[in-house]
Amino acid sequence: MNYKETAKETIGNLYKAHNSIRKSGINEKLIALVELRVSQINGCAYCCSYHTKELSDFGFEQDIINRLPGWKHTNAFNDQQKLVLEWAEALTYSKDDWQAIKSKLIEQFTEREIVELTASITLMNTLNKLRITLAEKD
Repeated sequence: MNYKETAKETIGNLYKAHNSIRKSGINEKLIALVELRVSQINGCAYCCSYHTKELSDFGFEQDIINRLPGWKHTNAFNDQQKLVLEWAEALTYSKDDWQAIKSKLIEQFTEREIVELTASITLMNTLNKLRITLAEKD
């Protein structure tokens, strides 16, 4: 199904929101990192491929990208990266401990950055699910 064409305005607005997040001033590498992790969790092959290439273009080595599913068990990611990955997983898995993670975010990020990061994670979940359920397999 060509969902992008079928609901052009609605889907277009989702992508406009994505572009807005990317222009918001938050570190794009962090956004790309959480978008890849969310896409991995949701199993969106297209998005995983897209964000893997994007991280590579940002200068992430392939070995680091390969370690992303096991980020908790490696020193390949810095504390800030681990924190945003923890937030991404808490939101994607609907964990109950999000309040404690949010408290840590407040110590390292501005309110605007937290909102943009959270919007990015929730939007990526939506885009993944649209792609998985409505797009042709690639």
